[in-house]
Amino acid sequence: MPSARNLGAWNLGAWIVGAFFAVAPGPVQAGRLVGFAADYPPGSILISQSARRLYLILDGGTAIVYPVAVAKRGMEWTGSARVSAKYVEPDWSPPELVRRDHPGLPDVVPGGAPNNPMGARAIALDRDEIAIHGTTPAMRASIGTAASYGCIRMRNEDVIDLYNRVQVGAPVVMTP
Repeated sequence: MPSARNLGAWNLGAWIVGAFFAVAPGPVQAGRLVGFAADYPPGSILISQSARRLYLILDGGTAIVYPVAVAKRGMEWTGSARVSAKYVEPDWSPPELVRRDHPGLPDVVPGGAPNNPMGARAIALDRDEIAIHGTTPAMRASIGTAASYGCIRMRNEDVIDLYNRVQVGAPVVMTP
């Protein structure tokens, strides 16, 4: 994955996002069109850690909502980023932090392999080693939980849909 640069300057008014995301976590129908009252440009991605949902903002006060897995305790992040690249069935090299916790991991897991945690697609962010990506069949049950090392995990069919809709350069906001 390419090195990241930290934008940090893109302030979207977290108080508005926090008010919108007052919804409790729970099951959500992926790809469902929902009303979205906050003022964000179409093509923006908003992720609520507490609701464990990702919203792709559309025109006309609407968004597409997807259930996601978010970072586990101690790995959370908030703030702004941008989509820096998009990959189809990417190879995965475990970051140092993951390797430290799981020393038996191989150096590289080939794209398309059933044990590749990136799944069918990866949408890289301009934050170091952070992506929105698919998952393995074994980890699919983690969607809706706090389970990752900072990445946003989606079901493969959902990340494929998002991948086809989102553009490189799109803003991404992570809220608590």
